[in-house]
Amino acid sequence: MKVQLIAVGTKMPDWVQKGYAEYAKRLPKELAVQLIELAPGHRAKNTSAKQAIEHESKAILQAIDKTDFVIALDVLGKPWSTETLSSNLADWRMSGHNLSFVIGGPDGLSQAVLQRANLKWSLSALTMPHPLVRVVWVEQLYRAWTLLAGHPYHKH
Repeated sequence: MKVQLIAVGTKMPDWVQKGYAEYAKRLPKELAVQLIELAPGHRAKNTSAKQAIEHESKAILQAIDKTDFVIALDVLGKPWSTETLSSNLADWRMSGHNLSFVIGGPDGLSQAVLQRANLKWSLSALTMPHPLVRVVWVEQLYRAWTLLAGHPYHKH
């Protein structure tokens, strides 16, 4: 199973890169994650957020294979516990599909991307900066894997 994180935003602060890399390297080879960073759409006085989102949407959809199982990280998605994520991960591993997780830009995801998603997952009802979402996401993926592996990292 191939797992990719498609994230709008480039040139992340050092703490984001280090935090993401720390948890990504802990994942086993069969769950290795490919990070695909996409340039954010241009935002200026004379361009609308909608135009930027549409630009980002095209790049996101191009990065997703038509057979991928897609999980959009969206504030309006369903919240999952770590145990639910772990159970989902076990099911996805058995499905034979590759996974694409998607994090939008500062204005969120387009309707086209949300419609392409098989699931919508909310990490929190809190509004988080998108760079932080990457770190939380990869840490939770690692934690979910540790549950499946019976590793002592996960504690309630």
